[in-house]
Amino acid sequence: MPKMKTNSAASKRVRVTGSGKVMQAGSSMRHNLEHKSARKRRALKADQVLAPAQSKNMKRLLGL
Repeated sequence: MPKMKTNSAASKRVRVTGSGKVMQAGSSMRHNLEHKSARKRRALKADQVLAPAQSKNMKRLLGL
């Protein structure tokens, strides 16, 4: 049986924690940052946990 290939697009966008949660970098941090408050930028800088339905699909793409 051949090995299952990891979807490289998915692996670049998410990371899996030790407990199995799927984390993603938030959106809205690419441009127009001078219009966002410092408080909002700090909040957006942190990684976010993916929703359960999305994390199920991502784990399948990652081969987990």
